[in-house]
Amino acid sequence: MTAQPLAPAPTLKMVIGGERVAAADGATFDVVSPVTNKVIATAPKGGTEDVDRAVKAAQAAFDGEWHSWSQTRRGQTLARFATHIRDHLEELAAMESRNMGKPISSARWEIGAAANVMEYWGGAANKLMGETIPVSKPGFDFTLREPIGVVGLIVPWNFPLMLASWKMGPALAAGNTAILKPASYTPLTAIRIAELALEAGFPPGVLNVVTGPGATAGQAIAAHPGIGKVAFTGETATGQAIMRAAAGNIKKVSLELGGKSPNVVFADADLERFAAESPYSVFDNCGQDCCARARIIVERSVHDRVVELFAQATLRIKVGDPDDPDTEVGTMVSFRQRETVLDYIRIGREEGARVVVGGGIPAEPAYAQGAYIQPTVLDGVESRMRIAQEEVFGPVVVVIPFDTEEEAVRLANDTPYGLSGSIWTRDIGKAIRTARAIRSGVLSINCNSSVHTEAPFGGYKMSGVGHENGMHAFEGYTQVKNVYVDLS
Repeated sequence: MTAQPLAPAPTLKMVIGGERVAAADGATFDVVSPVTNKVIATAPKGGTEDVDRAVKAAQAAFDGEWHSWSQTRRGQTLARFATHIRDHLEELAAMESRNMGKPISSARWEIGAAANVMEYWGGAANKLMGETIPVSKPGFDFTLREPIGVVGLIVPWNFPLMLASWKMGPALAAGNTAILKPASYTPLTAIRIAELALEAGFPPGVLNVVTGPGATAGQAIAAHPGIGKVAFTGETATGQAIMRAAAGNIKKVSLELGGKSPNVVFADADLERFAAESPYSVFDNCGQDCCARARIIVERSVHDRVVELFAQATLRIKVGDPDDPDTEVGTMVSFRQRETVLDYIRIGREEGARVVVGGGIPAEPAYAQGAYIQPTVLDGVESRMRIAQEEVFGPVVVVIPFDTEEEAVRLANDTPYGLSGSIWTRDIGKAIRTARAIRSGVLSINCNSSVHTEAPFGGYKMSGVGHENGMHAFEGYTQVKNVYVDLS
């Protein structure tokens, strides 16, 4: 199958209160494909006034028809929404691939995953329950789980629709109304998904989309007194700014932020399996993944063999046109992001790291117009180096040796982040000890699969606050009310 072509440079509209609208002041911005470096759409440049009217529409919907719906009816509508997403999978995947530069095969998988998320929350909607609590007085005590009201959902550009679904699903299943703000690089699927939500039967105003810069539209969402919770995925400095802005009305805040995740490889691991599977844990999505295993922390006795195997596997990865179904790595999201990554590779070399594979821009003429970059492996790295400490957010992995289990844990924890990671060993006792000792929100053993729709996802330290996915996500989109009935 080949990707469906997009209409040339359409003029997009935001979705507020069920209406397709321009920015209040008429401002727009160009959406540029990193594959062709050409404008593929013009989007409204929303700001404070647009956020304000979206909040009013969302509040009206929350107070109106949506408020009277049963949880079962909300779940049925979410399930229908999932079907609509699947029915438009090719259209949405083509948008995502062209807009973000990811391979069409990856985009198809991600759109399907977003549909699965909505289906999960469709089934979870009527499983939101309170408790009965025995208290010391002769009465009856129970709790209610109630929606917060209007919530703001600010999503990044690396997995635009899939990460939006992680927030939309629990927010709507819990009975909230939402304002979704996509990243300015990637607004296409967010706008289309709001249109599909209306077609699936959600009342107008339940899901609104405001496009625009984070510094204006995002800041307005974080600070707006009519929004009771803000959920954000993105880089750590922006997350800190959102926390400060949210303090005005003491919003609930959930943040999924940066990472510098380790791949800890012990000498007794299946090294061939590690080398075959692990390149995708850092180079998939061109390395633009907060969970990327960007540090290989390897036992010194097998260091050289692991570097050799990993380098060979990296060279086999197919970098190419995102429209080609055989492509495994496409472009970066922008030329600006590519320059940031190239700067980090330069810094790594200056610090003393050695480039084993990659390190630059592909030389082939076919790559000239897109934001392509080579998957890169750096050896000779020490944990103190910037290249080992800071989130590159590109297809770059560093290799750091260790001698003891205790040192492996220390190196894994030697970062301000604590989001994800993997442990490779045939010794299950060692695997469990290491997993317990690493300060990270999600981990996997002998694989790279640490994120699941059904299981909680969140970080330690500067990787964030709160959880997405699984029934734990309801905690961030509900408030608990305790009721005591005096039976005396």
